[in-house]
Amino acid sequence: QVQLVESGGGLVQSGGSLRLSCAASRAIFSISAMGWYRQAPGMQRELVAIIFSGGSTNYADFAKGRFSISRDNAKNTVYLQMNSLKPEDTAVYYCNARYWGFDYWGQGTQVTVSS
Repeated sequence: QVQLVESGGGLVQSGGSLRLSCAASRAIFSISAMGWYRQAPGMQRELVAIIFSGGSTNYADFAKGRFSISRDNAKNTVYLQMNSLKPEDTAVYYCNARYWGFDYWGQGTQVTVSS
């Protein structure tokens, strides 16, 4: 199993930045993929960014050029740096880990971008 704890959400003005953190309960180099997803009210959960164990990354189109996913293996932590935030980025952001074919989720952290 993998426990995930997110932090770093909050209220920010449009154009501002936030960095989300996701601390994992086991060594993240052993996890095949870790990602960030988000869910706005009344919307489906959607992928924001993902980083694979080999280091490659994928981003949703809306995240390209503004968001950056990274990891620190020594701290078992994955980060999501979000810049140039827009009101439409407002959502609960969830950390995900794909481990031995199972998906594990954190509790989510609220990001609110005011206009």
